[in-house]
Amino acid sequence: MGNCFYRVDSSFSLDKNESQISFDYPWNYSYDENNSLEDYSMLDSAAPCHSCNLLDDSSLPFFILASVLGVLASGAVLFALLRPLFHWQLCPGWPILAQLAVGSALFSIVVPILAPGINSAHSTSLCRLGYWVWYSSAFAQALLIGCHACLGPKLGAGQTLGLTIGLTVGLWGVAALLGLPITFASDTFYGFCTLASRRGLGPLQSTHAAACFATFTLLPLGLLVTKGLKKALGRGPDPRLNILWVWFIFWWPHGVVLGFDSLVRSRVLLLPSCLAQQILDLMLHVAEALAMLHCVAAPLLLAVFYHQSTHTSLPSLPLPARGSSHLDTFGGKS
Repeated sequence: MGNCFYRVDSSFSLDKNESQISFDYPWNYSYDENNSLEDYSMLDSAAPCHSCNLLDDSSLPFFILASVLGVLASGAVLFALLRPLFHWQLCPGWPILAQLAVGSALFSIVVPILAPGINSAHSTSLCRLGYWVWYSSAFAQALLIGCHACLGPKLGAGQTLGLTIGLTVGLWGVAALLGLPITFASDTFYGFCTLASRRGLGPLQSTHAAACFATFTLLPLGLLVTKGLKKALGRGPDPRLNILWVWFIFWWPHGVVLGFDSLVRSRVLLLPSCLAQQILDLMLHVAEALAMLHCVAAPLLLAVFYHQSTHTSLPSLPLPARGSSHLDTFGGKS
């Protein structure tokens, strides 16, 4: 996937007083704003540090395959969760698991919107909607996994309707707000849905990078530190470590690389060479591709978690007994 051939926007603005030239490119590059006009013998040399674009038109099959597999896997898990035949309601906190499947399905559905190569679908409004659903669903899944780790015993207590509704509204509301900065900072360039390069959008892009770093990187690290401290001190229940935490492996690099890239863009950190910039750009695309694969892996993680939790809580009951236990539970509630 990917190549190093780009189309260059020939439009530029020239300030006669300062004799400076400015360009808008749809890819990452580093340049010196103080370069004068005579330093550029050719228009293409205005961006001397070209990076190979890993996710370009040639990666369209990867986007489509990830979307189709994600929709099928998430749909199968949702079907199993909502059908009493499969007895998923025996799993503690199954409403949270259903919301994780919904988040994975939403992410999978909008993947083609952001896929390069589908130029007819790349309107600005559709691009922004795709980014908003993409990141809002990812933020929601991260927050749901964190809450499930901290509130697992309470979610399995039986009387959790109010708690579940409150968590659903609160977490999805926060996730929707966290997805707004990237929504307004995105646009279309040459058929590619990407971050806009217009001036004045730097704060939005920095806010988005901070939200990704906090949610995808600091949140799992905070849960691990909290678990270690509470276990060492023996004070209160610690966050429950389970297979769902593997989800963060797909998004943790994205949060780290995006945060580092934000520091470079804001010139808090200066890269020593063009090669370093090219490596950073490559890592951005690799992290994005890894994050995209979560829509296929997340339903599988949910299935494994269900298998582990039900076989741990009901190790000796055969399937008919589990079904009767399930019916008795609902009979007692009614």
